[in-house]
Amino acid sequence: MFALTRRPIAPRPKLENVVIDFSAMPGDADWWSVDGVVSALGTTRTRTASRSAYRVIDHDYPLAIARHARARGARRFALVSSLGADPRSPFAYTRLKGELEIEMRTLGYLSLTIVRPSVLDGHREQRRRDERAATIIISALAPVLPRRLRVSPAVAVAASLIDGAIAAPPGFHLRHNEDLIRG
Repeated sequence: MFALTRRPIAPRPKLENVVIDFSAMPGDADWWSVDGVVSALGTTRTRTASRSAYRVIDHDYPLAIARHARARGARRFALVSSLGADPRSPFAYTRLKGELEIEMRTLGYLSLTIVRPSVLDGHREQRRRDERAATIIISALAPVLPRRLRVSPAVAVAASLIDGAIAAPPGFHLRHNEDLIRG
């Protein structure tokens, strides 16, 4: 297994960490020859220099990864998207995610799983103050909120992605936030 990352990650058995510059992805690398792919690549608007740079990271890179892997025979792809993803959304973030989802469906994967979480709850290397505040507020309101709006456990999102890349049956599979929430 391969993990393409921007920065090195802790060593794991049976996992080869390939640190790459996503702006210069080689299309002929051996690591594209896999059966399944998980893409959780993305950033926040505040961490990018411009809207165009943000689009490249959240849209163009995942699409390029999907194209490279598909060209080398990948059959399954699992993608993190977002609650409310819609190419007609008035909100830039959910519109971008919706556009990516539409383009992903044209690539010919035997199985495509798209996971649409809400605000993620889990460990992060870098703190995101706004996201942490939202997590606290949404968690406090959970008893009265519909499941689709509750905080998404990062472990449940990861499990859904791994299942999509390894064991999902043929077809298109959309996992909504309420599919990730227990109880």
